[in-house]
Amino acid sequence: MRLFRSARWLLLALLLPLIPASQAHAGVFISVGFAPPVLPVYVQPVCPQPGFMWTPGYWAYGPDGYYWVPGAWVPAPYAGALWTPPYWGWQGGIYVFHAGYWGPHVGYYGGVNYGFGYGGIGFVGGMWHGGVFAYNTAVVHVNTTVIHNTYIDRTVVERNTVVANSRVAYSGGPGGINHPPTAQETAYMHEAHTGPTSAQQAHVQAARADRTSYFNSNHGQPQHAAMERPMTAANVHTSANARPGGFNANANARSQYRAPQQSQYHAAQQNGYRPNAQQGNRPQGQSHPQPQSHPQSHPESHPSKEPHGRGR
Repeated sequence: MRLFRSARWLLLALLLPLIPASQAHAGVFISVGFAPPVLPVYVQPVCPQPGFMWTPGYWAYGPDGYYWVPGAWVPAPYAGALWTPPYWGWQGGIYVFHAGYWGPHVGYYGGVNYGFGYGGIGFVGGMWHGGVFAYNTAVVHVNTTVIHNTYIDRTVVERNTVVANSRVAYSGGPGGINHPPTAQETAYMHEAHTGPTSAQQAHVQAARADRTSYFNSNHGQPQHAAMERPMTAANVHTSANARPGGFNANANARSQYRAPQQSQYHAAQQNGYRPNAQQGNRPQGQSHPQPQSHPQSHPESHPSKEPHGRGR
């Protein structure tokens, strides 16, 4: 047993130099001996106001195995900020967690198709124009009576989708997504990044404390796959009784986002951006992206019971 533990620590030490900068900055190394479950199918809540960015849900690992961190709309920490979601990657016989981060571009996230603009390469759910974020309503769901800086572009979705119908939640290894980072994604990974906001960290802690978030309890069908309300200081709480989607106030979880002034909207229009005030070319009867279909599952992604393993 002692020899096995020594060999495992040696393997982890050899893998550390291979971990992207985003994970190294996180300060926590998490590895698991079995794959995360498949991504659940869910409907994206409506973005209620400008300046909020979609952060897709994902499987994290806690004291009792994998648990689901719900997707949520998050205030952008600064104008121009884009979120690179976390992902699990197969490395040397183990699954290593790579943390998410904010930056000027979306880096590599394993080619995992999280949906709603995150098809495996970059983010096509919108773009920044002169300090104002415009939403691509071909893939994200927004309240167009309040948010007028929208457009529709479906071709960019096709070009940036790795595996259209896959719900596999990890990259590489048996049954995993096969998408090595491109030269551009590699360059984006090494840009200056900032970690999750305090509200995002509190959100993860609340999911970790919620017993229903764990795969052992929900069997891959979390009760709260996404937060109906946006993630702000007013609805995030870190107590052990908190549940995703029903958070209480937390004064320590303060957003750094500042809404753009009206003059910035005019500046964006002068730079060539035109808000799509009329949604006449939206498909009839489709107010939000359709849930992903169910592909053929992989044995590694569906543990019948919690396999024996330990995260670090």
